[in-house]
Amino acid sequence: MAIKSFEDITDQELLNRFRHQQNNEWLGVLFERYTMLLFGVCMKYLKDEDEARDAVQQVFLKALTELQKYEVSYFKSWVYMIAKNHCLMQLRGKPQKTELHEHTLSSESEIPVEEILEHEWQLNLMESVIPLLNPEQQRCIKLFYLEKKSYQQICAETGFSMLQVKSHIQNGKRNLRILMERKMKRPS
Repeated sequence: MAIKSFEDITDQELLNRFRHQQNNEWLGVLFERYTMLLFGVCMKYLKDEDEARDAVQQVFLKALTELQKYEVSYFKSWVYMIAKNHCLMQLRGKPQKTELHEHTLSSESEIPVEEILEHEWQLNLMESVIPLLNPEQQRCIKLFYLEKKSYQQICAETGFSMLQVKSHIQNGKRNLRILMERKMKRPS
C-alpha cells in the first residue's frame, strides 16, 4: 500500500488503523507528524543535534514497542512525555550537570520554545493539583491519563463499574480544570 498525504486523518484514526491492520506505515505517518516536536524537545534538554537525533530515534523505537502493548488515547502528549522522560534519563546518566536554557532550540524548529515551556508548566500544574481530587477521581485520572489504561482496564483494576469509571474521569477532569484555574489566579 502506498501512503500519500494523510493530513485529514486524525492521530486516533491512524492509531486505530495501525492496531487493526498491524501496518507500521500508519505509525510512520504518525511519527512523521511529530518528528519536529520531538526533535525540539530533545534539543531543549540534550543541547546537541546528534544526541537529539539519536534520542528521537530511541523515542520512536520505544513508542513502537509500547504501542503494541498499550492502548494510547492522546498520542501527541503521550509521545511528548516519552521524549521528555528519555532525555531526563540521558541527562541523569551524564556526569556533568548542564543548565537548560530557552535559546538552545534550533531556530529551524517549528515548535516555539514558549509553547513547549507552556505545555510543561501546565503538566506540572496539573500534577500539583491531582492530589486535591477525591480518591476515586484521583485514581481513575492517574490510570487513564498517566498510565494510559482503557476504561475496561480501569474497571478491572479498581472494581468500579464502567459508568463509575467514566463519571470519575469526567468529574475529575472538570475538577482538575477548576483547581488549576484557581491556582493560576492565586498570587505566588
